[in-house]
Amino acid sequence: MPGQHYDMPMTSVYAQRRARLAAQLGDGGVAIIPTAPELHRNRDTEYLYRHDSYFYYLTGFSEPNACLVLTSDGKSVLFCQPKDLEREVWTGYRLGPEAAKTKLGMAQAFSSDEINSRLPRLLENRERVWFPFATHKGLAEQVEGWLGQVRARSRFGVLCPTQQGDACALLDEMRLLKDEHEQDIMRRAAQISAQAHVRAMQRSARMIRNGEEVREYHLDAELLHEFRQHGSQYVAYGSIVAAGANACVLHYQADKAPVRAGELVLIDAGCELDGYASDITRTFPADGKFSGAQRALYELVLASQEAAIAVTRAGKRFNDPHEATVAVLAQGMLDLGLLERTKYGTAEDVIESRAYFQFYMHRTGHWLGMDVHDCGSYVEPSELGVVSERKDPISGETIANRPSRILRPGMVTTIEPGIYVRPAPGVPEQFHNIGIRIEDDAIVTETGCELITRGVPVKPDEIEALMRD
Repeated sequence: MPGQHYDMPMTSVYAQRRARLAAQLGDGGVAIIPTAPELHRNRDTEYLYRHDSYFYYLTGFSEPNACLVLTSDGKSVLFCQPKDLEREVWTGYRLGPEAAKTKLGMAQAFSSDEINSRLPRLLENRERVWFPFATHKGLAEQVEGWLGQVRARSRFGVLCPTQQGDACALLDEMRLLKDEHEQDIMRRAAQISAQAHVRAMQRSARMIRNGEEVREYHLDAELLHEFRQHGSQYVAYGSIVAAGANACVLHYQADKAPVRAGELVLIDAGCELDGYASDITRTFPADGKFSGAQRALYELVLASQEAAIAVTRAGKRFNDPHEATVAVLAQGMLDLGLLERTKYGTAEDVIESRAYFQFYMHRTGHWLGMDVHDCGSYVEPSELGVVSERKDPISGETIANRPSRILRPGMVTTIEPGIYVRPAPGVPEQFHNIGIRIEDDAIVTETGCELITRGVPVKPDEIEALMRD
């Protein structure tokens, strides 16, 4: 698991982050950041444990039953599992409080069994307590209980915090900009995931050429093999392996449907490496050869992605890639006959009426980082007060528009246009049940963006060549 091997250069990365957060807590501020709980899968077994992202971002520590307390003067206190040689025989090595102080660079460390007795003392004479709102079930009630113990000592001259703040608001802004350490991990995660997609593409074509039965789970197995083969600890999310019409289901999960020659396969999958996610989608012909209709739709989606990539750079807005995508898709839907010109008019009319939504119903990107849908506001903080209203032409709902985020170097976003054609009146039959999405991960730079997932090709000729290999 990530975080079980500690060295001083890595420890300094987390210490620097804690110092940055401490500086934002205000005079007399204190932050409480717990990790994720263990969860039962069934009667007596747990899900594979995965730490809380906020906690790991500040500590690099991946054990369960832990909590970080950070004060505005930069003092870090860790509560963690105590050493227990008998339990370690069953559940594995524990760092323990004594080692945690030096290995993790903490001022103090205590057993997690002591948190209810010690934490109220850490809150005494503080002005504001910060913790992640609406993130950990029961945490708000715990904080109230600890504050109650502080109030009970008021007759001894103890002051109780009178303000509470959402630690997510501070940490989201920090996590939105990835430093070089984070970018390097994400590049390596992207490389592993790209090779996994290559394996899946090649196995699909190879099995079909050999006359073997291919199922979605065969291709999912290739993904998982490659992830673990190269040291990834987890999948970043449940892999989507969707054959044929299943590709028109946006969050379809890898299952047992047959993969047939002549159909497309959409795979949306990425590994998590050392706490950071990758996220790649590729769509390819199961047997390695696009049909005419498949290629026409694929080239449209690829052109829309290229338009989005061209406007992904520092100084642009987060919404700009989406708008560039929609402009290309709207024109292409008219050109290919998915939308009738006599009914829907020009591409501008299609965008205004959102008629394209029938075939493209999601955004073109999202933040990527420790979580596959990473934290960070999509609204520009300096322009929160700039609000305009519009009426959605489909739902009729009034929507408040605020200026979208200005892109800055170090932000990481996905670029993932798609098109999904379900059978419907007026839709040309040759396009029925075709679902296509192309997704890459992009690090924003001053002059453009660095696509870190192009270890797996996107051009149709290159995909066909790869699958012949």
